Amino acid sequence: MPDQKETKPGEPILRVAVPRPFRQSFDYLPPDAANLTEFRPGCRIKVPFGRQHLTGFLLEKTRSSRVSRDQLKPVSALVDPRPLFRPELFELLRWSADYYHHPIGEVLAAAVPTPLRQGKPLYEEVTFWSATDEPCTLSGRSRRQRILLDFIIEAGSITRVELSEAGFSQALLRQLVDRGLVRKRTEPAPASPPFIPRKPNSRDRPKLNEEQSAAVTKFRAAGGFRSALVNGVTGSGKTEVYMRMMEDELAAGRQCLVLVPEIGLTPQTIDRFRQRFALPLAAFHSGLNDNERLQAWRQAAEGSAAILIGTRSAVFTPMARPGLIVVDEEHDTSFKQQDGFRYSARDLAVMRAQKENIGVVLGSATPSLESFQNAVAGRFLLLELPHRAGDSKPSRLRPLDIANEHLPGGLSELALRKIEQHLEADNQVLVFINRRGFAPILHCLLCGWMAQCENCSAYLTVHAQPACQRCHHCDSSHSVPHRCPVCRQNELSTSGFGTQQIESFLQGEFPATPVLRIDRDSTRGKNKFRKLLVEVDQGKPSILIGTQMLAKGHHFPGITLAVIVNADSGLFSPDFRGQEQMAQVITQVAGRAGRGIGRPGEVLVQTRHGDHDTLRKIISSSYSEFAHHMLAERRATGMPPFSHLCLVRAEAGDREAALSFLRRARRGIETLVHEQKVQLTGPLPAPMEKRQSRYRMHLLLRSRNRSGLHTVLDSLVPQLDKLSAPGNLRWQVDVDPMDLL
Repeated sequence: MPDQKETKPGEPILRVAVPRPFRQSFDYLPPDAANLTEFRPGCRIKVPFGRQHLTGFLLEKTRSSRVSRDQLKPVSALVDPRPLFRPELFELLRWSADYYHHPIGEVLAAAVPTPLRQGKPLYEEVTFWSATDEPCTLSGRSRRQRILLDFIIEAGSITRVELSEAGFSQALLRQLVDRGLVRKRTEPAPASPPFIPRKPNSRDRPKLNEEQSAAVTKFRAAGGFRSALVNGVTGSGKTEVYMRMMEDELAAGRQCLVLVPEIGLTPQTIDRFRQRFALPLAAFHSGLNDNERLQAWRQAAEGSAAILIGTRSAVFTPMARPGLIVVDEEHDTSFKQQDGFRYSARDLAVMRAQKENIGVVLGSATPSLESFQNAVAGRFLLLELPHRAGDSKPSRLRPLDIANEHLPGGLSELALRKIEQHLEADNQVLVFINRRGFAPILHCLLCGWMAQCENCSAYLTVHAQPACQRCHHCDSSHSVPHRCPVCRQNELSTSGFGTQQIESFLQGEFPATPVLRIDRDSTRGKNKFRKLLVEVDQGKPSILIGTQMLAKGHHFPGITLAVIVNADSGLFSPDFRGQEQMAQVITQVAGRAGRGIGRPGEVLVQTRHGDHDTLRKIISSSYSEFAHHMLAERRATGMPPFSHLCLVRAEAGDREAALSFLRRARRGIETLVHEQKVQLTGPLPAPMEKRQSRYRMHLLLRSRNRSGLHTVLDSLVPQLDKLSAPGNLRWQVDVDPMDLL
């Protein structure tokens, strides 16, 4: 707002955030004769905005404005009779906008379902009909009308559904309305009552071992706000520990929020919690339509749902009576939003628990180094489960050096023999390769030409079903050429392996065994993923081929052998988190094998760099030991968690425009950066410089002091807003980035 004469003190001003990319709020006058006590922070308000009318959020009531009163417009309407958020959650959302340097209006809009962003009521209105005080003048020929009127008088009021169930028609009701004997009124649908607390049947739950019992006892004893890291090996019973922690909260009538990284884990998680607790449950994920999401949101807000399970955005779901937050597979990068409002659901879960004075549990077999360091430093309770629950033993990892071996179908001769042995023993086998399609590269054997995407700095992946070349970054698709477009010779070949090629190869090697491919291509249809999981759960001998979709949290007791193809992918990554993420993938995949009682597991890790120090540590030591090793490296290099990062991205159709924009941004903060001891790197091209026909440039800020970093960002972000740039240039500020590529 421009600086002008301030309004007089004492005159009410409504400060509103609108769902637009503005880093400022806007001031409005209340409507004439409005009851200002109804206007509370967190309520939605319809306001005129330019030529539009928008649904914004009331931030506060204030007594002054930088704009003169005669220039302020009145709000159009108050949408909500009460705030959509409890004060603690509303405070978290405002804190999030400041921390991630994102417009507050867009942050608040991201926290509610689409119908609420559009200004629709939280509760749909219900129509009732009741009798008036007019004297009845119905004659004997109006017998049906008289029966309906008596029915309405006895009931007090009726709804359309009750009218139909009683066998009366709408036409008959209209006749009573026309005579003035019945009146119509509409009211918001009543909220559902809170769930009825109940304790789970002790016969429905397994007995805790000593490690699980100690973890639950330690967490319960802490009380109030506490953050805990459950560092448990795969198969150690982390979910059972979560459930025991939830029992006390649910028995006291408090709600529990469980966050999972991906939609694929949601059905499995929902089934387990429903079977245990037999309490109302609401789910939140991208597979729901707008009305389903709104219904689940309402159930959480009014307290009728006891357990809330969802993916990343569910961290903003209101709870009428919050009790506990659980973040399962907390290390997963899916918890970080990668566009728009770039928040970390894991980090916000901890902040939310602090503001609501409740407990939060982060669980993983492969904790992120940030969470692991917080536990080591005593900021989190460290709850360790170093052994598998029950009688199952940890799988044995074995490196397979394939540096000089010919690999038909991507698998070594020893791996094929092992697959055959495990299938003959009526077990299941998992072949893991984090690369979908048939082959990652198509090239010419004569001139060396390689098929590249015209829009991205990436090679085109060859797909067999359907036959095409596809870019996995911009999703463009092309037919597969029969001749080299450069030398015109028919000497084209593929390099590398993808899930489709390995699937085809193994179907030929083991024709009598079902081969199930589970990747993003094979699970596109509705419920396709769930149907595949049901087939695996039957336990019949089969081969599973999959990407990271199979590495997360699934319990397949029939799998006794896991073969990891292309295990070296993270060793030489340009992202400093590459080796950490590689260790997490190997450990998680290894954890899928040997989970059944009496079925020992075996894991083969195919590698061309078997003597690499990092890979040897991953295979020969526990993940906790590896994490300590990586933390020592991070401390020495001053990288997270011992420093804090912010990545400023700029992208445009013109390479020089994006680079020039960040150069000017850097010049504007260099003095402040020196004062706050913040290091600047760049601007430089991103590791993938071109994507979707746009050039991408990075400016990286790093500091050992979080407040110093944000002091610089407080100056930088307004400068970025003011910098002149071509219309197609876009820029983003990513605080605590998880992806530097």
